[in-house]
Amino acid sequence: MKAKAISNRKSGVGPIGLAARWFLSLAFVLVALIVSAPPSLALEAVSISRGDTAIDMLPAVDVYRGKGRAFQVATVPGADGIVRRIEIEAQSAQASGDWAVFALANNTDKQIDRLVVAPHFRLVGSGVVWPDLGSQRIASITPSQGFALERQPSTDADVFLVTLDPGAIVTFVAELASPNLPDLRLWEPNAYKDTVNAFTLYRGIVLGIAGLLAVFLTILFVVKGSAMFPATASLAWAVLAYICIDFDFWQKLVPILPGQERVWRAGTEVSLAFTLVLFLFAYLNLNRWHGVLSIFTIMWLAALGTVGVVAAFDPVVASGIARISLAATAVLGLGIIGTLAVQRSDRAIMLIPTWCLVILWVFAGWSTVTGRIDNDIIQPALGGGLVLIVLLIGFTVMQHAFAGGGFAQGLLSDLERRSLALAGTGDAIFDWDVSRDRIFAGADGDTLAGMPVGTMNGPARDWLPVLHPDDRDRFKVTLDTILEHRRGRIIQDFRLRDEDGHYHWVSLRARPVLGSDGEVVRCVGTLKDVTDAKKAEERLLHDALHDQLTGLPNRELFRDRLEAIGVLAMTRADVQPTIIVIDLDRFKQVNDDFGIATGDTILLTIGRRLKRLLKPQDSLARLGSDQFGLILLSETEVTAVADFAEGLRNAIKAPIAFANREIVLTGSIGLTGWTEASTSDEALKEAELAMYQAKRNGGDSIEPFRPAYRSVGYGRLELESDLRRAFERNELSLAFQPIVTLESEDIAGFEALLRWEHPRRGAISPAEFVPIAESTGLIVQLGQFALEEACRRLGDWQRMTGDENLFVSVNISSRQLIRQDLIGDVKTVLERYRISPNSLKLELTESLVMDNPERSAQLLTRLKALGVGLSLDDFGTGYSSLAYLMGFPFDTLKIDQSFLKNNSQPQRPIILHSIVTMAHDLGLKVVAEGIESDADVMQLRQLGCEYAQSFKFSPPLGSDQVRKILDDRAVGLKRAS
Repeated sequence: MKAKAISNRKSGVGPIGLAARWFLSLAFVLVALIVSAPPSLALEAVSISRGDTAIDMLPAVDVYRGKGRAFQVATVPGADGIVRRIEIEAQSAQASGDWAVFALANNTDKQIDRLVVAPHFRLVGSGVVWPDLGSQRIASITPSQGFALERQPSTDADVFLVTLDPGAIVTFVAELASPNLPDLRLWEPNAYKDTVNAFTLYRGIVLGIAGLLAVFLTILFVVKGSAMFPATASLAWAVLAYICIDFDFWQKLVPILPGQERVWRAGTEVSLAFTLVLFLFAYLNLNRWHGVLSIFTIMWLAALGTVGVVAAFDPVVASGIARISLAATAVLGLGIIGTLAVQRSDRAIMLIPTWCLVILWVFAGWSTVTGRIDNDIIQPALGGGLVLIVLLIGFTVMQHAFAGGGFAQGLLSDLERRSLALAGTGDAIFDWDVSRDRIFAGADGDTLAGMPVGTMNGPARDWLPVLHPDDRDRFKVTLDTILEHRRGRIIQDFRLRDEDGHYHWVSLRARPVLGSDGEVVRCVGTLKDVTDAKKAEERLLHDALHDQLTGLPNRELFRDRLEAIGVLAMTRADVQPTIIVIDLDRFKQVNDDFGIATGDTILLTIGRRLKRLLKPQDSLARLGSDQFGLILLSETEVTAVADFAEGLRNAIKAPIAFANREIVLTGSIGLTGWTEASTSDEALKEAELAMYQAKRNGGDSIEPFRPAYRSVGYGRLELESDLRRAFERNELSLAFQPIVTLESEDIAGFEALLRWEHPRRGAISPAEFVPIAESTGLIVQLGQFALEEACRRLGDWQRMTGDENLFVSVNISSRQLIRQDLIGDVKTVLERYRISPNSLKLELTESLVMDNPERSAQLLTRLKALGVGLSLDDFGTGYSSLAYLMGFPFDTLKIDQSFLKNNSQPQRPIILHSIVTMAHDLGLKVVAEGIESDADVMQLRQLGCEYAQSFKFSPPLGSDQVRKILDDRAVGLKRAS
């Protein structure tokens, strides 16, 4: 240091320059030390004890790349603390120049033997795109002291025996034979042997099952001729080949040179991907209707075949493509299977469980090769999963192999006998060869004259372009169903396009022909042109909806169009229809004076005159003998509508020349506009009311509808219209008449009674509006309202009082009883208002139940299963037979009030006693209606009658009154307690 300082002074360098030089020199030395320092200084010895069975060595291994054939490395400090440096020469002829260094320390006082194991192939972390397909990992291992380690015999791993003296610390240098070292473990010899033996047993079982499956499916392929069986057998053999390679069984059968195992492994993965696509295509019969999909699949298979050839030259690329193909097949296959399953394809539905397992296997395989799952069990488990998939596929195809009916014995001769009869009918022949997918259609006569027979003779999918678009799906589903079920008959009419572009109706009548294996081999039948018959049906349909005299739509079609326009008017503000009804004045006199034939001629003339006034969007119909209806859409302004109506009146008044005479008629015209609250029936009735008012005014006039016309006579028509609006205007309500317990006269429940408060007429009796609701279908809506409102009130009362035994009875109409939705309605209200089923009782009359006893018994049984109470109302006014009662699951019987009002009748006590006794013998509770006196109460108590309902105890109450009564009762009970 001193000499260096003197030298600096002689050179003229100052103290600052000297410090800078020292700093740079120190930095250079540090960098040189860092760069040149061998990584072995960080190497630590793995301590081994006698209890260790398997140690993962990878975290303790330093790998050196490209160091050449001679490699120098510093050892881990030995027991004496000295670090030595050793040099290793490569022993293999083709050294890679890659080395791995690790150290082991025996801290025990006894000698320890261990096995260093590096598997040739490990699926975990092998990768997807450029997978590691395995190879020899370690060429040799040289310790820092002693001789090179002895290689143990093994075909699937590099195994070296290590013997460590007590207290020894040894550094080992491994010459790598491949750039990758996916796994390195230190095993206790006996533990390693046990593990190998355990996996050997498992692999032997899996291999045996896979071999049996492959042989069995091959035999099945020989017996059966369908394409799905060879495809399944090939998949089974591909799986067997894959697990033979994966389980290190193939090497025991065929000698494999070092490096060739990658070719075999890539080849089996490609074959697995190839056969999976082939099986899916053949099993689902994708070639039958999907020409584009068939071409795509063939191209896919051809590409995989090319990849199989590439595997011999570049197995890594081939394996990566095969793994990607497996994943794509699983995902696309799931989409195809799901689509076909929605279309109710039996094969697709049966394959769903197996394909879900395929998806799970692919996901597990992806997680394994990407390193997300890392254990020793996953690789053999995936092999076992493949065998399980093939096993499920085998079960699935066996259902097709052994299902089906008897064998087709003698059918060919039978067809020959029928051929003469077929030739006599002149029908065309339909023959579908299923195995070749070829349809032959032809005839000696002119049945298919003008049809593109050349296009029709070929694959089934060639029929789709000549079929009408609306008939294509139905045609495909029919043929697929016949093949899946292997039985049935085809009876279908569809439209075929002829060479001129016109469609003809053709009737196909065919049946499947089964082969000796029970599969459909042919589908034979006849084709017949039924265009004339279809036109006749269309004419009949036209006649059913049109007036035969004028050709105009009749009343039914007019109402249908009115409903459609009404729906349109509710969604579009620019659609404002006007409904017009026209009635010819004194037309009956024309028939009387000139005869019916003349009257028909006049009607035809009037119809043509009116039709000429219309625009395309307007609609005219003949509603009756001399009535016409008109829907006006072309005019919306009030003045324009009035002018149009005036034009109608003038057209009717124009003289009609007949037999040198002129006949002049007039018409009464009523019209109404469309409102948001209107329905088609209401709008037509309003127009009719306006027309009748025009007639009352003397005829030959135009009368728009006015609400005052309803007050001319409030009949059934008006009441029905108001009842329809009553729902929207909240005019309906429920009254609740208490049902009391006779013993204590406490309220046990209520019967819900419908009430209608009309805005002008006041309260309307149910006896007046219920029959109207029954005849018009509104009773269903009334019943739903009563059920909903009653359950809502009951839920409130039960929560208010805490009395869950409180119940409510609701009457059920005949329309509700025959509807399929009654069960669903009851379930909905019970869940919505959280009331127990036994709190709801449904009341039905005897006559209602016996209108359709079978249907009633079935529906009542289902209601009873829900826990809902069933009460037979008005007992004694209908059938009153215990034989009928025993067939229905009633739990309550209500005695009609007529049995209690006739106090003077001597038979009255006897009848009451009989009814109550019979009801109790049947396990029914009894409710007496119409009790008028205390004597009646005493008599019914003595008979054991449980409940009573009459004005003696309480009239029907409003919901607020019921709530107050229940509240007062609850307060009283609290005070008493």
